Amino acid sequence: MATTNKKNTIKQIAPSLSKESITTMYMEYVLENGHRPFSVFKFCKDHNIEEGAFYNYFGSFQGIRENIWVSFYENTVAVLYKNPAYATYPNREKMLSFFYTFFEVLTANRSYVLFALQEQKDALKSLGQLRDLRLKVRDFAGNLIEEANEEKSSRLTKNPVSIFSEGAWLQTLFLIKFWIDDNSARFEKTDVAIEKSVNAIFDVFNTTPLESILDFGKFIFKENFSRSN
Repeated sequence: MATTNKKNTIKQIAPSLSKESITTMYMEYVLENGHRPFSVFKFCKDHNIEEGAFYNYFGSFQGIRENIWVSFYENTVAVLYKNPAYATYPNREKMLSFFYTFFEVLTANRSYVLFALQEQKDALKSLGQLRDLRLKVRDFAGNLIEEANEEKSSRLTKNPVSIFSEGAWLQTLFLIKFWIDDNSARFEKTDVAIEKSVNAIFDVFNTTPLESILDFGKFIFKENFSRSN
């Protein structure tokens, strides 16, 4: 029997394509190579994919990058709703559960997240991939705020949904940056930052902010001071 030459070995046929399988291929590529694929053509050739088939799911690599963050969000929400007790939680506990679970998902994909957010020196360009995630987080927080507003009889005490939902997004960005810099075991300091920041923002909702905001401020000052020494 003739020996097959390695150079002539036919590539294995890629499994049936889906948005998820292409996303997995992309994440594995950047982690193994330390850079993005040079072109869709080369990426498809390396994975034995028809280039036209790629465009059935994504218009560019940027589309994949944005979808990855949406997937992190969707995985988080799916985990939350698997818990029957979640629906009975007060809004503060729902927000805490969201952030705790979201950062568990990020931790499971930490190598990719660090690459995705640190590959470009321009922070604003890196944040471009988060635009769809921003909409998801704003919607999530906005729904909680609307639920809280329904319980308030006076229009004067109701919170503006757009302002506070954007605040929740800024809180998300802060916590992502904190988590990236967190060197504590099991990212325990990030858990503390989540708890204090959620308590602070919900105390703002309830118009009794001083104690929690001061507590949160002291925590951030302490962490920033310890990292600078």
